[in-house]
Amino acid sequence: MEDRRYYQALTRKMALIMILVSFAPLLLISGIIGHRFETSYREKVLAHLVELVQKHQQNINIFLSEKLSFIQALSNTFSYHQLSSEAFLNQKLGALQKAYGGIFVDLGVVNGDGIQTAYAGTLKLEKADYSEAEWFKKAITRDFFISDVFLGLRRQPHFIVAVKRREGDREWLLRATIDFEAFNSLVENIRIGETGSAFIINHEGAFQTQPRIAPVLGEELLRQILARGRENGSAEGQPHPLVDKLGMGALHVDGLGHDAAIGEMELSGREFIYVTTPLKSGEWILIFQQDRSDAFKSLYQTRLLALFIFLVGTISIVVVAFVLASRMSHHVEEADREQDMMNEQVIEAGKLASVGELAAGIAHEINNPIAIMVEEAGWIGDLLDEEDFQDSENLTEFKRALTQIRIQGERCKEITHKLLSFARRTDPRVRKVQMNELVEEIVGVSEQRSRFSNVKISLHLDPSLPPVAASPSEMQQVLLNLINNAIDAIGTGGGEVSIGTRVDGGHVVIDVQDTGHGIPKAILPRIFDPFFTTKPVGKGTGLGLSICYGIVKKLGGDITVNSAVGMGTTFHIHLPIHG
Repeated sequence: MEDRRYYQALTRKMALIMILVSFAPLLLISGIIGHRFETSYREKVLAHLVELVQKHQQNINIFLSEKLSFIQALSNTFSYHQLSSEAFLNQKLGALQKAYGGIFVDLGVVNGDGIQTAYAGTLKLEKADYSEAEWFKKAITRDFFISDVFLGLRRQPHFIVAVKRREGDREWLLRATIDFEAFNSLVENIRIGETGSAFIINHEGAFQTQPRIAPVLGEELLRQILARGRENGSAEGQPHPLVDKLGMGALHVDGLGHDAAIGEMELSGREFIYVTTPLKSGEWILIFQQDRSDAFKSLYQTRLLALFIFLVGTISIVVVAFVLASRMSHHVEEADREQDMMNEQVIEAGKLASVGELAAGIAHEINNPIAIMVEEAGWIGDLLDEEDFQDSENLTEFKRALTQIRIQGERCKEITHKLLSFARRTDPRVRKVQMNELVEEIVGVSEQRSRFSNVKISLHLDPSLPPVAASPSEMQQVLLNLINNAIDAIGTGGGEVSIGTRVDGGHVVIDVQDTGHGIPKAILPRIFDPFFTTKPVGKGTGLGLSICYGIVKKLGGDITVNSAVGMGTTFHIHLPIHG
């Protein structure tokens, strides 16, 4: 449980480190690029609005100047007497209407007392008295005049363009009525998005055009603001007072002149963008308004898309970080487990080395008394050959017992010799080896264990087997591992281990076959992996077959296996023939 908590904590730490390392540059780059993009986009949108408004400002000023110039041309070209003729005046109005459509509604000549002495148009305005009209009072004091939009006698919105002439002591005006719809369409064309619209007001706050969308600021509020603006005045080159009174920060755009101001404001919980520019020498103000959310709609959509991508990226980074951290933690856990097993194997190897040294010492000590026993048995045999013992009734029994002592003594010497040979340090030097002799020697070492396990070992050796190039001590280890595995696979129920040698092409083949339970097909490809074992805990290390595989491959050979569950297993060792 403690180890499990350790690896879980390790997983969290690694995931956290990966997330922080991934997010630090991501957040930094996103913040810098996002800020630069938003700033650039806002400046681009605002500059576009200013450019659009100033373009329409020029169009409106050109429209007014053009109409004024036509009236000036008529007044300068013809005399008061000529223009006082209604037939002549109707002819000139027809020419203007033919050339410019219905923009010019009518023409009229007004004397210095405000009485219209001649009229051309559809209304009956002959002898109309304009002496009290606001536009007449202003126009008679100037060389030319463009009035505000008003209803007048016709009760229709229109405005007057008038030019003053002096002939001798006589002052008179040539005036023209300009169609409001044609003028209003110039402003209505300023449309951007869903909420962008423009309108014109005069210094009294009165609308000079019909707004397409109701202005955010009411007419009364505009009138109050303009009144304050007139009191404060406006210096040359400074933003119009309307800009200051609206609370907008003036923004003069390079290359677009210095008479347009742009800013943002919040009113009644809504945020707006305003662009203002003067018209008609500052007597009118062209105002463009648009909801901020509409003006920056693409920016907000891009911001939402970027946020969505950022969230998806965040989730992906977190998931990948935890997956990779989990895998790394699992690999660390596996490595720690293998290291622990390796440490256990080192301890076991040390024990085995100690046991080997102990066995070698015991075998050496046993050899000495056995040699004495064999020697003494021979001496007793020599004594029995003397005449004194020839007539003994037990002579035959004595000789049989002595013969048995010599045979068993020689057998003990042979066993201890094999044990000493196997317990010696492994010699990796490759030389010519007769595999039949090596097989017989290892079988002799394993014979006692096979008897205890009720397992019969049978040999099928090719007497004409050629020698192979191998390390005798390493091949002893290979054969002993395979024989021990075969005995373990059979268990205590009894069975047979068959060992054979044969020649196959340029290789000597050693076959080790058992009648055990067999190896399942699913785990067959893993049996040569280090630390892989099917034996119970404490019964196997999982290194035996891996060591065998490494030794055989090092000698230039190969080791294969055939197995079926319930049928047994056969290992085939292929070694190149010497020379």
